Amino acid sequence: MNMRPRVLITRPGSRAMPLVRAIEALGAEVKPLEIMRQEPLVETQAMRNAWLDFDQFSKVVVVSPFAADCLAESLDRYWPQLPVGPHFYAVGRATAETLHERLAVRVRVPPPGPEDTSEALLSLPSLQALDEQKVLLVAGEGGRALLAETLETRGARLTRLALYRRVLTPPDETSARMLSRGDFTALVVSSGEILDHLAGWCTQAALNQPLIVSSQRLATLAGSLGFADLRVAQGATPNALAATVAEACDLDGADIDHDDLDKG
Repeated sequence: MNMRPRVLITRPGSRAMPLVRAIEALGAEVKPLEIMRQEPLVETQAMRNAWLDFDQFSKVVVVSPFAADCLAESLDRYWPQLPVGPHFYAVGRATAETLHERLAVRVRVPPPGPEDTSEALLSLPSLQALDEQKVLLVAGEGGRALLAETLETRGARLTRLALYRRVLTPPDETSARMLSRGDFTALVVSSGEILDHLAGWCTQAALNQPLIVSSQRLATLAGSLGFADLRVAQGATPNALAATVAEACDLDGADIDHDDLDKG
């Protein structure tokens, strides 16, 4: 009989793998819930205009690793050698790592703190007074408007491009049964959109199991949805999430490779 704790994770696509490895290193069984996929959008004239004029942007703000991948794919087609003018900003360390790997650029990230958030990125001194600077904001469809609204308020001539969309899907039969029965030890969620979607399949048994989230904002949302055992990780990196899983499941986290997992 398998006595290992079972941990459900919701991170979509290839980004799930570093988190899977981090939690498996604790001795837990990991079950990814395939309930969201990310799809690049067909290139529009607005996108083409931005790529052709990319050298005119003083700042490029990227909100997610998948947005960074989509940006790199597009720039590869238009700029065999990147212009030196734009300065790159990323909301989180995983996004910064993707930009550095794909484009070999220096990336500014939020100052050290408990969470990588839009609010933290906006605290950077170089984003305070933007006085008619051309700023490109690269994101997915929808999402929070805080970044765009704040950058415009601070004087930016903002271009916001949605390069991909998120598609939510029902959990498969096995996953739905686990959620119905509360048949897991912990659930890990780092997206408000996924959390809101997932709650529809969670019975009271599931709502009473430990929920690991990546920010206080998500914890507030989770509480409003009925989740009763909330654990807030120190950010959305695999290392931070796995450390909180270890606490919630009473596991030894000594085997985690911290240097490697912070890059996920």
